[in-house]
Amino acid sequence: MDLRERTIKTNGINLHAMEAGPEDGSMILFLHGFPEFWYAWRKQINFFAENGYLVVAPDQRGYNLSDKPDGIESYTLDVLIQDVKGIIDYYKRDQTYLVGHDWGASVAWWMALKYPEHIERMVIMNVPHPDVMITNLKNNPKQVRNSWYIIFFQLPDYPEKLASLDNFSWLINLLESSSRHHAFLTEDLEKYRNAFAQPGAISAMINWYRATMQIKNQRPKDPMIYVPTLILWGVKDVALVPEMADQSMEYCKQGRLIKFEDATHWIQHEESEKVNSLINEHFKQN
Repeated sequence: MDLRERTIKTNGINLHAMEAGPEDGSMILFLHGFPEFWYAWRKQINFFAENGYLVVAPDQRGYNLSDKPDGIESYTLDVLIQDVKGIIDYYKRDQTYLVGHDWGASVAWWMALKYPEHIERMVIMNVPHPDVMITNLKNNPKQVRNSWYIIFFQLPDYPEKLASLDNFSWLINLLESSSRHHAFLTEDLEKYRNAFAQPGAISAMINWYRATMQIKNQRPKDPMIYVPTLILWGVKDVALVPEMADQSMEYCKQGRLIKFEDATHWIQHEESEKVNSLINEHFKQN
C-alpha cells in the first residue's frame, strides 16, 4: 500500500492516521472498532485510493499510536465525534464520506445525528442505530446474552489483566473465533498484538465500553438519520442479532440495507471485494 503517515491534532489530542490517494480527491474517512486499529481497512484503502479518493484511516483515540487520555469521560460518543470533526477540519473539508465498523459505526451514527452537515454519505457495518441498541439491550433476551462482555468490561482492572495475559491471547482468540477461517492471517494478528502492546492501549480501548454504560451522552431530540446511509450486515455476527439491522432502517430517511448471509461481524475482512464495490456504488450516487 502506498501510504502516508499523519499526526492529526484534534480535540486536544494527537491522532495517528494513515492516508492514501490524491490529496485533492473526495475524502473518505474510515473509522475502525474494537479491538482493531487503522489496519482494519487494509483491504479498502488501496481500492478507494486507486478510484481517486483521499482515504483517511485513523487510529481512534485510545488505540495503537493515537493518544490515550485518562478517565472514562474521555471516551464518550459526544467526545469521540469531536475527534471526527477535528479530522475533517484538519483536511480543510466541509464534508466527508464516512465509513464505520463496530465502534466506528457507533461514532458514525452519532456524528450523523449531531453533525449531519459534515457527512456527504455514510456506510455502517454491523452496528445498529443507537436507539435500536438500547431497546434490544432492554427487551431482547438473546441480545442481552450476546452482550455479556459489555457488562464484564465495567469491572475495574480485571478486564485489562485478562486481555493482556499470554501476549494478548484472549483478544487474538476473540478475532479468530468470531470470524471466518483465514479472515485474519498470522501476519495480521502480529500487527494486532503490536497495537495492543502500546502503553495504555488496553485500558483505553475498554474505557469506550465503560463510558457508554457509565456516562450519559446528550441525546439528540430527533433520532432520525437524514444522511444517505448504506447498512452492510454480516448475519453470522456472534455479538449482534441481525434483526437490529432491519430495525435500524426504520430510522433512516434515505437508507439501504444489504445482508451478507455467510459473513460474520468482520464483514470488511471477509467480503472485501463485494463490500468495496457496494461502498463505491453508494458514494457515486450523488
